[in-house]
Amino acid sequence: MLAIMMLVVVLSSIGASKGVVIGPVITDAAFFLFPLAYILGDVITEVYGPRAAKRAIATGFLGNLSAVLVYSLIIWLPGFDDDFGLAKQAALEVALGPVWIVVLASLLGYAGGQSTNSLIMWAGKRRHQESKLYRRLISSTGAGEAVDTIIFCTIAARAIGIDNFAQWANYAFFGYLWKVLVELALMPITARVIGWTKNREPSYR
Repeated sequence: MLAIMMLVVVLSSIGASKGVVIGPVITDAAFFLFPLAYILGDVITEVYGPRAAKRAIATGFLGNLSAVLVYSLIIWLPGFDDDFGLAKQAALEVALGPVWIVVLASLLGYAGGQSTNSLIMWAGKRRHQESKLYRRLISSTGAGEAVDTIIFCTIAARAIGIDNFAQWANYAFFGYLWKVLVELALMPITARVIGWTKNREPSYR
């Protein structure tokens, strides 16, 4: 689960540097990936507790920061000086250059959102034990995604090319709506994965 979460977070940072327009909706190219990180966060928190969730968040941070350093090194290394080499260098700078902004936005947004998400999940778990799982999932998803989306969209807007409040509001609103709807739609699957993991995890009590 941690490996999948890391992969989703790193790929999301690359995809989110590209703005996407679908009809009236402004989003980014990672819109279909990031809800998976929150689903995995729910499973980890429910089964392994908040400490494990914090370790997963911290590991995601390190993976993303490592990726940014690698991108910077790739851009910095001298390439061929012919037309093809110069065109490739320019393409890498345009494609990977703004990723650090997205990573900063995702780190801060993910930290705030996942911390909120895990806090609500664990508080509900302590209060209700094994019951009312869906209530915990819904409340933690709504609050966590709201915190994440506002922080992320505010910082990442520059990398995507958003330069006015109307575009930002569109980006934030539809981003939040999409994430919540996807998680709600996949909630039965999330609950089944949680139950499956609990039954097969020897450390779970």
